[in-house]
Amino acid sequence: MKREYDFSKANRGPVVPSAPGKKRVTIRLDNDIIEHFQDLVDRAGGGNYQTMINAALREHIQGARLETVVRRAVRKEVEAVRDALARTG
Repeated sequence: MKREYDFSKANRGPVVPSAPGKKRVTIRLDNDIIEHFQDLVDRAGGGNYQTMINAALREHIQGARLETVVRRAVRKEVEAVRDALARTG
């Protein structure tokens, strides 16, 4: 390993531009929140947990009632349990 490196002729790597209508931000979320959305993506067989967080925030902003959100979540959980039971027989 050299004691010093010369970066005077180095090139910066590619910068990936944001999609139209999107803005890159840094946000600190609790670990359990991130894990929850990552688990949802895993159970769904793929996807993007950040997209799911975005959808949840949009739903909240658009005034979705808590009852509606909870009912939807419970339905998804019940469906997942039914599917798991059907697979195990």
